[in-house]
Amino acid sequence: MARVLLVDAHSAIFAWPELRALHQRRMLLARESLVKTLTEYQDITGIRVVAVFDGQGEHISEVSEPGGIQVFYSGQGQTADSVIERLVAMYGREHDLTVATSDLLEQDTAASFGAVCISVEILHGMIEEARAGFVRESKRHRRES
Repeated sequence: MARVLLVDAHSAIFAWPELRALHQRRMLLARESLVKTLTEYQDITGIRVVAVFDGQGEHISEVSEPGGIQVFYSGQGQTADSVIERLVAMYGREHDLTVATSDLLEQDTAASFGAVCISVEILHGMIEEARAGFVRESKRHRRES
């Protein structure tokens, strides 16, 4: 069963101080930084990452690059929460899903479909821990080489 992490992207942007500061300067910078961070986490852990942003388009859109994370933008009149709920409902039985959001109602809904839910603050700590572990392992490997 594949492990998948669904991230409420705007929840992360407003909860993580470094992204919130970027967002105040320019929203696109915060989005790009979050995608870069989540891609790095996917690369380190092997966990498939999907980021969901509130969008402005008429329909739900998806963007992904080879080796990158999947990025969804909600359609007009929808929210990232509704996209996450649909993804969890569709794939919750065939994947080991974790939803990262600080929206407690969203956590309850995702959990009712079988997803494990964490706050974006906990996700931030998990990312920092994964980075530190990667650095330690890289240093150890270089010493042994």
